[in-house]
Amino acid sequence: MALKTLPEIVAETKSALHCLTPERAKELMGKDSGVLVIDVREPDEVANKRPANTINIPRGVLEMKITEHTTDPDQTILLHCATGGRAALAAASLEHMGFRNVSVIDCSADELIAHLGDG
Repeated sequence: MALKTLPEIVAETKSALHCLTPERAKELMGKDSGVLVIDVREPDEVANKRPANTINIPRGVLEMKITEHTTDPDQTILLHCATGGRAALAAASLEHMGFRNVSVIDCSADELIAHLGDG
């Protein structure tokens, strides 16, 4: 059996997730002030450019840090990263933990900043 490549893993993971456009994410954020928008990029990436109204929890510590922000399994959580790959893997992990309302904002960080503004 051949090993899967990262792009294959990400594509397979995304196919099982709810993915949003940045327009739809902005609309959800406007309707519900309790939406958590989590940027799973590394702190040095976020320091250079950060979408407005996002929380930075790097992918590598998400499972350990998410409960500092919510323990509600029905909390609306939107995840994003630089290109969508880490966000997809992070979303699958949160679903595995028991969160039921998790979506990936499937776009680049630059595109999300264009829609939400720079934070």
